Amino acid sequence: MIPSFKSAEIASLLEGVPEGDINHKVCKLAKIEEGDEDSLCFIANPKYEHYANTATAGVLLIRKDLQVNNAKIKSIIRVDNPQAAFAKLLSVYQQFIQAGNKKTGIEPQTFIGNASTYGDGFYLGAFSYLDKNVRIGKNVSVYPNCFIGESVTIGDNTVIHAGVKIYDGCSIGANCIIHAGAVIGGDGFGYIPTENGFQKVPQTGIVVLEDDVEIGANTVIDRATLGTTIIHKGVKLDNLVHIAHNVEIGEHSAIAAQTGVSGSTKIGKHVLIGGQVGIVGHIKIEDGVKINAQSGISKSISKNKSVSGSPATDFREHYKQLAQVKRIPELLERIKVLEEQLKTVKA
Repeated sequence: MIPSFKSAEIASLLEGVPEGDINHKVCKLAKIEEGDEDSLCFIANPKYEHYANTATAGVLLIRKDLQVNNAKIKSIIRVDNPQAAFAKLLSVYQQFIQAGNKKTGIEPQTFIGNASTYGDGFYLGAFSYLDKNVRIGKNVSVYPNCFIGESVTIGDNTVIHAGVKIYDGCSIGANCIIHAGAVIGGDGFGYIPTENGFQKVPQTGIVVLEDDVEIGANTVIDRATLGTTIIHKGVKLDNLVHIAHNVEIGEHSAIAAQTGVSGSTKIGKHVLIGGQVGIVGHIKIEDGVKINAQSGISKSISKNKSVSGSPATDFREHYKQLAQVKRIPELLERIKVLEEQLKTVKA
């Protein structure tokens, strides 16, 4: 049974101010354009504010100064940051849903190697393989068809979704989430060209994920050639990201989908990288840098800069250049007119 909550209870949880029928109950979360009397909806983006006066919602979460004139909404909760408040509410809602669905125990058709250990509340899905000397903490979930290599360590409360592969020796921290199909610790792309083709460079290092890291579906993090490829605390990687050997990503940085980071590059703390960005190897991207989508990064970037384009430049300069490019047809026409006038003068 899905629990229901009064508007007043939700407002108390979110430290918001309730209005209207504060005893009205809702039992689900919904988008503002799809809500009904049983739904809690929110508006954070100004593009959706027009829905405030037309939507049907049991409870509507909005910023404190937004004006609403809509009798179909039973109750309003005003907060400082609706998006952050809704995220907090989603987290609580998810805990209620998952509490009744949490799996524990070891399913049939699994393999656990010698000297491997796991804590209380462990779940191992069918057709998963744990090699020898694996160390797994409490309340860890490993879903079906996973491979956990020799001497891997996994911290408490981590979730490994279906089809994940974690190669030998890698370390996964506590409270991590690794989504389906991710590969942690595969060989880095290391070859030496010779007269007879490419000679492979052995990749002898490991990958370390610190606590609270989330890795998207089908993302790949290569093991170091020597030493460690390290993803520090709180990093979030989207789906289809490639992190090469010996890369280091600083705390609380985030990288969007289809981005590739070449070997031995160091990324600082609180860095934000958009989708489809290409980053060369052996450079340093310092703390607080922001990189727009589809940028090409060919050199180091100093602290707190925002860049865009390929090759990347200061994002303001990049957009100035784009504006000038749009004027090229007009300028060509003006040149043609001037050339014709010059011919007349010479004649």
